[in-house]
Amino acid sequence: MQLALVHARYQLLEILRIPVAVVGSAFFPAASMIFFVVPFAGDDPTAATYATAAMVTFSVLTANVFQYGVGVSEDRAQPWNPYTRTLPAGAAPRFAGRILAGLVLTYLSMLPVVVIAAVATAARVTPLQFLLGAATVAVVSVPFTLLGLTIGYGLPSKAAVVVAQVVFFPLAFGGGLLSGPDDAPGFIRAIAPYLPTRGAVELMWTAVTDWRPNPVSLVMLGVWVVALAALAGWAYRRDEGRRFS
Repeated sequence: MQLALVHARYQLLEILRIPVAVVGSAFFPAASMIFFVVPFAGDDPTAATYATAAMVTFSVLTANVFQYGVGVSEDRAQPWNPYTRTLPAGAAPRFAGRILAGLVLTYLSMLPVVVIAAVATAARVTPLQFLLGAATVAVVSVPFTLLGLTIGYGLPSKAAVVVAQVVFFPLAFGGGLLSGPDDAPGFIRAIAPYLPTRGAVELMWTAVTDWRPNPVSLVMLGVWVVALAALAGWAYRRDEGRRFS
């Protein structure tokens, strides 16, 4: 655990030295709040609460896909990364440290969304719902962390940037993060339950409202976690075999 914290501190310092990396993760969800949620749903407590939870999920998606997808791929190109993979401590402390650092950045990226919701909308939650929502952020970050790791270990840095940009918006739109629970177009309602973003946002809605999640969405979220874990493990072993065998 001590080594994991050292790796996490190193990752955070490296990222925070370039503040635009944190600003970039927080920009799209915050901008969506300002331009779409505040003017159209800001005065309705129920709609604003649902929209804020969706934007928090959007923030989790963006932070993890780019942090791991682009960050890991860029790290692989640096001389320091191959060296750390030869150390006797193994991969576990490095992985744990990266995940801890990513979780910290995820919470930082969602802060603007929460602040905008508190000061510019009628969204309201109880203290218990707030704590449940904060805990749910860590849970729903799992599939997007695995997706980012798959991209990061599976692709070179130039390709990873493109794939991360191409992947995140269809997942957000297709999962219904950019519309209300019952306001999405028909084709979105048809495909949304089968995307990980839908299961993630339904968990967020359940934590902060009286929403009852769709069992199909939750089952498919679990399927995505298992599939992405397998893909991330395969990408890691493939990268290790290519560069160290």
